[in-house]
Amino acid sequence: MRISQKGLYALQALTVLARQYPDGVVKIRDIAQEEDLPEKFLEAILRDLKRARVVNSIRGANGGYQLKRPPDQIFLGEVIRKIDGPLAPFEDAESLRERVKTDAKHRPLFKVLLDVRNATARILDHTSLVDLCRP
Repeated sequence: MRISQKGLYALQALTVLARQYPDGVVKIRDIAQEEDLPEKFLEAILRDLKRARVVNSIRGANGGYQLKRPPDQIFLGEVIRKIDGPLAPFEDAESLRERVKTDAKHRPLFKVLLDVRNATARILDHTSLVDLCRP
């Protein structure tokens, strides 16, 4: 599994929004400044997160972004999949399962990779934005 810079920036931005939930609407400029992120890249990331229905955007002078759901209901695995795709080290989990079944010569290797993918997914799918906000 690989998390891109875009995925890391998305998680950093969402952590800022989680700390302001439910009352705060945060401007892109403020997120970029607080997390030392490039503002233009952050704009594109937040647009993607809006399309993925993770955040809402509010227009106007007091506008900005806010989480669409409570931070304890947004999990890292969901965000990473929406930004970077599958969590599998290569291919997807179903392809790995199929290789374990059909490739006897390399079965142990593919089984280990599937186990790594499953352990990673369990951790990311049970870690919410609230967990990232705890000291």
